[in-house]
Amino acid sequence: MILLSSCTVLQWRASDQEIYERFENENIDTEISYFEIDSLDLKIRVQHIKQSDSNSNIVFFHGSPSSLSAWNRYLTDSLLISKANLHAVDRPGYGYSNFGNEITSIDKQAQIMSALLDKYELENVIAIGSSYGGPLAARLAVLNTKVKGVVMISPAIDPTNEKKIWQSKFTQWWITRWLVPTGYRVAGDEKTVHAQELARIEDDWDKVIVPVLHIHGDIDDIVPYENVYYTKKVFPNIKNITTPDTGHEIAWGRPDLIKPMLLDFMAHIFLNIQ
Repeated sequence: MILLSSCTVLQWRASDQEIYERFENENIDTEISYFEIDSLDLKIRVQHIKQSDSNSNIVFFHGSPSSLSAWNRYLTDSLLISKANLHAVDRPGYGYSNFGNEITSIDKQAQIMSALLDKYELENVIAIGSSYGGPLAARLAVLNTKVKGVVMISPAIDPTNEKKIWQSKFTQWWITRWLVPTGYRVAGDEKTVHAQELARIEDDWDKVIVPVLHIHGDIDDIVPYENVYYTKKVFPNIKNITTPDTGHEIAWGRPDLIKPMLLDFMAHIFLNIQ
């Protein structure tokens, strides 16, 4: 999870038109849709790249603050596009998914994403989450059997190792809250209760029987590397990979490191479900 860090670009959100123009320039067909939940007055924006002939799907969940555009370098990768259909989601409160109206419950977000998988009839899903999106992807595997594998990149998942970020206080004080950009305010609200939300669901991690891949930089100064020791303990079917001399930015900043690991993981998962 990131709050008021140097990675301010991650608050940037592209409009539908900007996304269509970008991908047209890349000669990649894409589609944007909105998954609506009337009971929550909620619309979740999803970007789809559906060029693969397979019935395999990858669903990407960003961290905070961020948006689905954080995954652009994956959504434009020809090899990934050929292997599976790709879907990137604006989590609630970010991008164009009710921007500014956060849902701080990880379980509630996972329930929404589970309904999304069912709505789009996505089978053979690998759920990929960065930072806050890591535990969300793992929780989704608890709720929906369509998830066949989980990839967590720099996940903020250990409730006892939540790093306190002093800047988040600005999002909570009424006198400064209005000065904070919307995406950071949503991130601050999530951060404030993140440890408690993780504690509420941690007893279910042994129910994640599908393969889990945890990738973490060894000098991550946002989400402590000690999260690796936690996931080794609580997930029954996990592989941990340490990327040396790298920090929290590996998901969006070092796709050259992540993509080969992801392709290997995909090959293993999709081979076993054929």
